[in-house]
Amino acid sequence: MKIALLSCYELGHQPHGLAMPLAFLERAGHAAVAQDLAIERLDEDLIRAADFVGISVPMHTALRLGVRLAARVRELHPAVHLCFFGLYAPLNEDYLRALGADSVLGGEHEAELVALIDRLSRELPADAPDQRLAAGHSVTLTKLPFPTPQRTRLPQLDRYAKLIRDGREHVAGYTETSRGCLHLCRHCPIPPVYGGRFFVVDARVVLDDIEAQVELGAAHITFGDPDFFNGPRHGMAIARELHRRWPTLTFDVTVKISHLLKCRAYLPELATLGCAFVVSAAESLDDGVLERLAKHHTRADFEQALALTRAAGLVMRPTFVPFTPWTTLEQLAQLVDFIAREGLIDCVDPVQLSIRLLVPPGSLLLDPDTRGDFGTLDAAALSYQWRHRDSRVDQLQQQIAALAADAADRQLAADVVFSQIRALVHAADGHVATATTATTARPPGPPAPRLSEAWFC
Repeated sequence: MKIALLSCYELGHQPHGLAMPLAFLERAGHAAVAQDLAIERLDEDLIRAADFVGISVPMHTALRLGVRLAARVRELHPAVHLCFFGLYAPLNEDYLRALGADSVLGGEHEAELVALIDRLSRELPADAPDQRLAAGHSVTLTKLPFPTPQRTRLPQLDRYAKLIRDGREHVAGYTETSRGCLHLCRHCPIPPVYGGRFFVVDARVVLDDIEAQVELGAAHITFGDPDFFNGPRHGMAIARELHRRWPTLTFDVTVKISHLLKCRAYLPELATLGCAFVVSAAESLDDGVLERLAKHHTRADFEQALALTRAAGLVMRPTFVPFTPWTTLEQLAQLVDFIAREGLIDCVDPVQLSIRLLVPPGSLLLDPDTRGDFGTLDAAALSYQWRHRDSRVDQLQQQIAALAADAADRQLAADVVFSQIRALVHAADGHVATATTATTARPPGPPAPRLSEAWFC
């Protein structure tokens, strides 16, 4: 079979969502051609000749782009077997099948992808390469024997996002020590698919993947697990071995606020092992919003976690969902003042202050106690719709989103953009920042380390 695997977007990383399926297929004896359309032009001849086209959709933006890509694939080859795979595929299965997807795969999907291609390759008559065949299963939750991701068929690592630290750019790689998540945060797209389960990736596979990327020039690794401390001993063992083998290699991790508190004893060691920063989903400073999202932390917990990471010598880069049906203008003003007061201007990408709550099909926010806050499903937008009771909140979100997008295009400094966002927030709230919180200057010293790709979700 002629197999094409396509990726549209993975937060600026070399697509792990292609590297792992490529390895599974290679181990099964299938050759596939991969393209990352975030940095490459679609090879239309490849699509016309393909028997199978798979589109990786690990996140919302990837699926929005993937839907447009699928339409082009169908124009080029109307009868090719079209498959969507990744986290967002099963959430939107009905919509994707209505658009003409032949198969939709999610969860631990790679073995099912191989099985589907095995079946298609057996059933596809040599004289009828365009025949469509049976669809794949939607969600699989079975521990898989992971191979080392196949990266040699992907674009060079130095074409992707860089770590920016001390005024210099460093080539950054990406890997995962686990998949899925133990937790059931209600706004997260992972629980509807994984249902509170997670699967570790064998340490040897992770370290082999890191080694391959170091050989390709990586000086930094992003661990893209939904939560690095879902299995803290597993994650820490890998971090220790990483540091032993490559003492100058840095890394970043994502850890839930409650796990930073529970696993605080590991934080100083993370810093000594080379952790450049920790991403943590603070989401909101309002305890009522946090309760609705089932984050299982409070504002006080976030402040304590921030203090603990700083004491350990770690940089925290908190992420937020500032705009929800329950957000008030006063809460937004408190958020921007908090960021200024705590010296977090360098640690919060401007786009984070524009994020609007998405409610995909199957979301736990559709439970009875919050279902009334959301309208009908807009399948094309991949989310249930909602409007804030205070139209000024929705208007502010649109203003900040436009400002953040323009600032990213123009590569404006974080403190300049934050100052503009903060002015918008206080104008909407009808107040002016007080003298004690008015500063929007970044704290002294070098900027906090970050990745050059700031967009999120």
